Amino acid sequence: MQYMMFVCSDAEPDTDTAPEPDIHAWVAENDAKGRRVLGSVLAPPAAATTIRVRNGELLVTDGPFAETKEVIFGFDILKCADLDEALAVARAHPMARGGRIELRPLVDLPE
Repeated sequence: MQYMMFVCSDAEPDTDTAPEPDIHAWVAENDAKGRRVLGSVLAPPAAATTIRVRNGELLVTDGPFAETKEVIFGFDILKCADLDEALAVARAHPMARGGRIELRPLVDLPE
């Protein structure tokens, strides 16, 4: 099963003073095990372009549409046997402590 993993900021990061896991080690391990299909850091929200179509008219807005304190920093597509494995992979990501991780299963659409 594949999961989209959103890597986000959080207003209440972990206060544990233990060293955070190394992101390069996390990427290398999950790439080597075939669990990380794709991933990238995103440009800041100011670089976003929001597109909407209303009554046939294209509306383009610079920046994010939603006003929110949380920011999506990046994403990864994970290939895991089940949600438990995806949770274990997400738990080990450094931003699980400094921010938050959101997992969503990818859905196969009927043709």
